[in-house]
Amino acid sequence: MKVGVVQESFPAEYRVALVPAGLPQLTKAGVEVVVQAGAGTAAGYPDEAYRERGAAIVASRQEVFQAADIVAQVRGLGANLENGALDLGLIRSGQILVGLCDPLGEPKAAQQIAAAGAAQFSLELIPRITRAQSMDVLSSMATVAGYKAVLMAADQLPKMFPMMMTAAGTITPAKVFVVGAGVAGLQAIASAKRLGAVVEAYDVRSAVKEQIESLGAKFVELPVEISGEGQGGYAKQLDEATIAKQREFMKKTVAANDVVITTAAVPGKRAPVLVTADMVRAMAPGSVIVDLAAERGGNCELTRAGQTVVDSGVKILGPTNLPATVPYHASQMYAKNMTTFLLHLLKTGVPNFNVEDEIIRDTLVTRDGQVVQQRVLELLNKSAS
Repeated sequence: MKVGVVQESFPAEYRVALVPAGLPQLTKAGVEVVVQAGAGTAAGYPDEAYRERGAAIVASRQEVFQAADIVAQVRGLGANLENGALDLGLIRSGQILVGLCDPLGEPKAAQQIAAAGAAQFSLELIPRITRAQSMDVLSSMATVAGYKAVLMAADQLPKMFPMMMTAAGTITPAKVFVVGAGVAGLQAIASAKRLGAVVEAYDVRSAVKEQIESLGAKFVELPVEISGEGQGGYAKQLDEATIAKQREFMKKTVAANDVVITTAAVPGKRAPVLVTADMVRAMAPGSVIVDLAAERGGNCELTRAGQTVVDSGVKILGPTNLPATVPYHASQMYAKNMTTFLLHLLKTGVPNFNVEDEIIRDTLVTRDGQVVQQRVLELLNKSAS
C-alpha cells in the first residue's frame, strides 16, 4: 500500500500532510510513502529529511497520483476549489483521497470526486469521541489559530499587553474579550493571559465556564437563557431572536475591551454575526478585533475575509487560514492526526470501509462513484429541491 504526499496547491498554503517524523510508524505498518519534491519545504521539512525516513521522492504531482493508492493532502478539492479541480484529471478510479475537503460547505465538490471514481475521506468530519481525539484535525488547527490570533492582536494594538511597573509609571494591562470558548477560544485565552492581559470570555455553552475560569479568565454571564450546546460538543446555530439578545448585552463588554477575538462558528453554516457595526463604533480608537470566523463570513459585521478594515479608528482583522502561517508546527500536528487516521484506515493491511466503525462512517464522503456521507447527501438533496 502506497501513500502519496503532494505539494499543496491552495494559495499561501504552506503546510504539508505528512512530516518525516511520522513516516516510521507508517513503514512499520507496511505502508510505502511517496512524496512530491518540495512538498514539505515551505513548512521547514526538506526532501532529504523524508528520504532519511524512508520516503521515495518523485519530481511531479502527476507521479504521486500515478503511484499512490492513497493521496494525503491538507486541502482537498472542496477546500481548494480552483486549483483542486486540476487534480480531477490525475485521480484514478478506486484511489483514496484523505484531507480537509469542506464537504458541508461545498457538497458539490464531493460529487466531482465521486464522478472520478475515488473514495474520499474528509477529516473535518472526524467524530468527537474519545478514540478519535488523536485524529481531530479541527482541534489541532484551532489551537494554532487561537494562539496566532493573540499575536496578531498584540502586534496591531498600540498598547502593551502586560501590566508593567516602570520608572516612568505604571502601565495598565490590556483588556481582551474572547467570544467563543471552543479550542481556538481557549487557546486564545491562555495565550492572552501568558502575555499578561486581563481576559474575559463568553460562550453560549454554559458548560465551558469552568474551563474559562481555570485559565484565569472571567466568564461573562449574559442575562439570556440559551441552550447553545450542539452535536459533538460544538456550539449550535442560534435563532435570530436569541442572537439579537446576545448582541444587546454584549455591547458594553465589547466597548470596555481593547481587543476582541471572535471564534464562534457552526460547522457547514455561515458564522453568526455577534459584533455589530454599532459595537465596533463604541470601542475606543486603536482597539483591535481579530475575527477567526472570517472564512465563514465573520462574527463581526464589518469583517472582510483576508483584509484589515479600519472603522472609527478600530482595526478589524479578518485572517484566513492562520495555521498556514505557522506551518512547521501546524504540519507536525496535522500530520500526527493524518498518520493516526491512516493507521486506523489500514489497520488490517487494506483500506477499511466498514461503516459500522463510527470514524469510517462519518468521514467517508464518496465511494464507488457515489456520495455516501449522510449529512452531505442531505445538503445535496436540499440544494436540488
